[in-house]
Amino acid sequence: MKAIRLAASAVAIATLAGCVCGGKARCCDPVMGNWSATFPYETMSAGSFIFSRNADGTPAALVLHRWGSPEECLDVKVDGNAFSLRHPYGVVIEGEVAGCRMFGRIAKYDVKAKKPSGSWQPFSGYRNPPVAENGPRTDDATLGESVDILADGLDGFEPMFGAESMPTWSFKDGVLSNRITGPDGKRIHGTNIRTKRGDFYDFNLEYDVRVPKDCNSGMYLRGRIEIQTLDSYGKPRDRHSMAAYYGRVAPSVSAEKAPGEWQHVSATIYKRRLTVELNGVRVIDNAPVTGVTGGAIDSDMFAAGPLYIQGDHSDADYRNIVLRPAL
Repeated sequence: MKAIRLAASAVAIATLAGCVCGGKARCCDPVMGNWSATFPYETMSAGSFIFSRNADGTPAALVLHRWGSPEECLDVKVDGNAFSLRHPYGVVIEGEVAGCRMFGRIAKYDVKAKKPSGSWQPFSGYRNPPVAENGPRTDDATLGESVDILADGLDGFEPMFGAESMPTWSFKDGVLSNRITGPDGKRIHGTNIRTKRGDFYDFNLEYDVRVPKDCNSGMYLRGRIEIQTLDSYGKPRDRHSMAAYYGRVAPSVSAEKAPGEWQHVSATIYKRRLTVELNGVRVIDNAPVTGVTGGAIDSDMFAAGPLYIQGDHSDADYRNIVLRPAL
């Protein structure tokens, strides 16, 4: 298997990873685990890897590549500290790990030719510690004074990903609105926006949201963890439904309202756990935060960040956005 070779011996790598066998026994499986990654793109460069083994010992990889959802990858191979895989979004990735660091390269994949195409680009990553199984629950969080996110209206936000303005957004009568559909029915390019304040870490966030038919928006906690906003009323429930931890955890029950109605969301992120209530119904209960979601500002799950609202997909309205930090 071709891979990038690091200037480190197998024994040194095993030692860095905390293995006591020096890399000689089956217990040494350094690639397995949860990794954050930064891919070589100017925007939306965040990614993540979760490597595991199936019951028969074959390796599996759940990988987030920039946007969209984490996906089960194809042609996954793991050989000691080296790995390679093919992502369904049309890229091939290979690399190695040394202790808690990951180094690799990525290229486009030509499905017809069944080989990489174009140039290889380097990327890097690092290992995330596991989520404590018996750690604190979100219900244990003590919350501080409320922060009115809409106190300054649209002046409290700024455009993202190189945009210079926020032409589709407006604020009136306490409602933050995004309109990418013009009076003639034609769509214009919408803009994602973020709060100018970016020091939010663990907190409870409550907000009302109103979506038209076939809406697709989202609220990103710390700019990295998306709580899905979607018109999924009457549709099969999955990891992309309204109030999902986007692409990672599906709501346990369907609690969304019909398009055009105001809906209430309460999301608490605390100690790498996430709880979401939709219209008074708990739909995600203390789920582990295992990785960022597609479109995240970066891949660092342990950094504070802004609130970020997706505005490049469809119309949506938000009001009563109130954050209470965990003390």
